[in-house]
Amino acid sequence: MTDDLHTALDEVCRRVLDREHLAWAKTGGRRKDEPHPSWTRAELRPVELRSGARLQITTFDERQAFTVNHQWGAEAEQAVRELLSEPFAHWHVASASEEFAFRVSKGGRVLVTNKRAQHPVQTNHDRRKTRLIALDAPFLVGLGITTTTGDLKKSRASKYRQVEEFVRLLDAAMRDARDAGRLAKRRLRVVDLGCGNAYLTLAAFHHLRHGLGLDIEMIGVDAKGQARERNARLSRELGWDADLHFVEADIADVNIDEPVDVVLALHACDTATDDALARAIEWQAPVILAAPCCHHDIQRQLRPVDAPSAYRPIVKDGLLRERWADVLTDALRASLLRQQGYRTDVVEFVDSEHTPRNVMLRAQRTGAQPSLETLRDYADLVSQWQVRPKLAELLDVPEE
Repeated sequence: MTDDLHTALDEVCRRVLDREHLAWAKTGGRRKDEPHPSWTRAELRPVELRSGARLQITTFDERQAFTVNHQWGAEAEQAVRELLSEPFAHWHVASASEEFAFRVSKGGRVLVTNKRAQHPVQTNHDRRKTRLIALDAPFLVGLGITTTTGDLKKSRASKYRQVEEFVRLLDAAMRDARDAGRLAKRRLRVVDLGCGNAYLTLAAFHHLRHGLGLDIEMIGVDAKGQARERNARLSRELGWDADLHFVEADIADVNIDEPVDVVLALHACDTATDDALARAIEWQAPVILAAPCCHHDIQRQLRPVDAPSAYRPIVKDGLLRERWADVLTDALRASLLRQQGYRTDVVEFVDSEHTPRNVMLRAQRTGAQPSLETLRDYADLVSQWQVRPKLAELLDVPEE
């Protein structure tokens, strides 16, 4: 470990343990040539509980989050130092008046930033989530989600929740990409493939432009001319049409100028999601967010399959076979993304009570070579289940 890294870690420790000024901290990524950390990422913040003030640490693995509240003092310090001993690639600490961050580059350099910024210190454990999309945002009125007075329409509450949770995932992905140095320092190009009625396209543009202050050009792509006309009209009415465009085209054929920095594919049906992922990989987009919809292709392939004996009860009944096809399809997509140099998580998009299509593939391009375990697991899945994912065809991945 270099002296620069020791110094940066000591600074993180000092700032995190500053009980009076800490707003939040987060860490993630993996340093090159180091073992994988015990967790994919971690978040820290001060909280006030009935039992007193605590440092809350939430750690995440590939599937779920684990939260522990530590007493300030020796207990909190021990927990923080344990996290600091993990080979995370970057740390970001916000206080009431400053932001301190560092990341370790692929060449081993420790790149430190320290800037003035205001972050309110909120310690209420049960506080309501801060909205990333204000109810009076003009695009919500245009979409019919809120009234002209900024009140949420009861019949559109589920749609608003979907928009808000999507923006929360987008916000985290963009901040992680920025902190890791994956976003270019120029105007960013964002493409939404299969944008439909553009609820999430408009939300993404609003947050990237106004929430994160990014200079972006955004293009929504859909095969339906009626959708393009409606969405273009909304963009004009909002005054966004200089930077937010809509085109009528199939995902596989659309001609987009490169480079493309962010690709969204939200509820593109069946193999249209594979088309979108293949285009994103073709463009080597640094950030991909895809929420699949329907999984008919793998469902069809599973019908004649003589399943492994332990799994025959799963494919015997239609409902279970359908759900298994959903899981298998997205597991294979995630594996193929990893094989193409993307760090990939499969996360919950929004509670299933709001939409049954609540899985999100979240990927960031690192360029890392896939592990032998990833390659072996993929080969075992396609061999045992006798399937050929559409994405594998599009990427021309050799059949096992």
